[in-house]
Amino acid sequence: MILGDIIHGTQAVILHGRADTTISGICSDSRRIKRGNLFLAVKGCDRDGHDFIEDAIANGAAAVASVSRKDLALCADNFYGHPSRRLFLVGITGTNGKTTTATLLYNLFRDLGYECGLLSTIANYVGSKRSETANTTSDPITTNALLAEMVSAGCQYCFMEVSSIGLEQERVAGLEFAEAIFSNLTHDHLDYHKSFAEYLRCKKMLFDNLGKDAYAIINIDDKNGPVMVQNTKAKVITYSCRAAADHSCKVLEENFEGMLLKIDGTEIWTRLIGRHNAYNLLACYTAALALGIPKEEALLSLSKLQSAAGRLEVLRGRRDLAVVIDYAHTPDALENVLSTLRDVDPKRTLICLFGCGGDRDRSKRPEMAAVAEKLADKVIVTSDNPRTENPDAIIDEIMTGFGSARNVVRITKRDEAIKAAINFAPDSSTILLAGKGHENYQIIGRTKYPFDEREIVNKEL
Repeated sequence: MILGDIIHGTQAVILHGRADTTISGICSDSRRIKRGNLFLAVKGCDRDGHDFIEDAIANGAAAVASVSRKDLALCADNFYGHPSRRLFLVGITGTNGKTTTATLLYNLFRDLGYECGLLSTIANYVGSKRSETANTTSDPITTNALLAEMVSAGCQYCFMEVSSIGLEQERVAGLEFAEAIFSNLTHDHLDYHKSFAEYLRCKKMLFDNLGKDAYAIINIDDKNGPVMVQNTKAKVITYSCRAAADHSCKVLEENFEGMLLKIDGTEIWTRLIGRHNAYNLLACYTAALALGIPKEEALLSLSKLQSAAGRLEVLRGRRDLAVVIDYAHTPDALENVLSTLRDVDPKRTLICLFGCGGDRDRSKRPEMAAVAEKLADKVIVTSDNPRTENPDAIIDEIMTGFGSARNVVRITKRDEAIKAAINFAPDSSTILLAGKGHENYQIIGRTKYPFDEREIVNKEL
């Protein structure tokens, strides 16, 4: 492809090369430039790509263009041949439920016999081919490359988590979504967005940019659901577990083995637990119907699904202990999970182990403590991913949220905290390990160290 076609429709400025220069690939990282590539110089959060133009040319760049974040995404869309237009792209946004809903949809459509792709926090999939991911919403070059690979592999659908930060940084500019799903909006990422209003505005961008042939699927039990679609051109479809909506769900029974649900008047059994998962399943059902899947087929596939890794993942062992691993890292998510575990069996002792990530929103730390104290019988405060912060200083801030330290223990090292939780728990206890979920590492400083909670739990159980 020639340079002129790649930058078509953008405000890009050519700094090196000519419009008729043949380009073999595109890159915004000067260290990864290969001979014949176009280096897209963009100002990032931490570094300015324009400072590395000479490095890019030395590494073989055939051309250099100065671009904005939006233009970077548009160039990627052009270079890879507008792949989002050649499959049904479904974007899921909200504070909680993105990973579970995207993964459930991916597995549902694969169960129905369709080739699909998945772009999520846990991993990216092209069909059954897995690759690791660095962010909830990848950079636009990576995203478009994966979408193009999906098209080549015959995928008809792609299910994609869309984060507020990804939206604000224009990482999804140029993508054409067939559907967008809104799950909920609660306290998160205010270290980045600075205010809840700005956080909401960024989430709303996904719906503002939908085309008239797309579907906007919203949870109307969240007061922000109607706000999301105030300016959308898309057809709005609502779902609810509490109110009148286009599609509804009611939880009839629940235990550690699953839930009996009534969705649009039909009863189904699911292996997932938790009322928040009733919302996730209902969102999937609503999205599937909007994409033309018959009701009976959608419900049958829903009944077969299992949750995403690290989302209410239950490990059972000696002394009738149940250890639940969940990614809950916001006050709302923690409240949902603890409430679920309390509802499943109110007679069991409920122990909550959690920490808070370093270099992230500090204001939610005492809020997490208040939630844990309200809903758990015992609380163990420990480290999450401390990053460049002092782990004990993070715990100090969490501790300010407790009204009383009567049933609270602090153990800084997470592996020691997990062992203590299991070995000192009364028989027939439920132990929640919150915050890390699917992660098999711990970030201390700027280094990722191997750390898999499952290995520790299985050994102790």
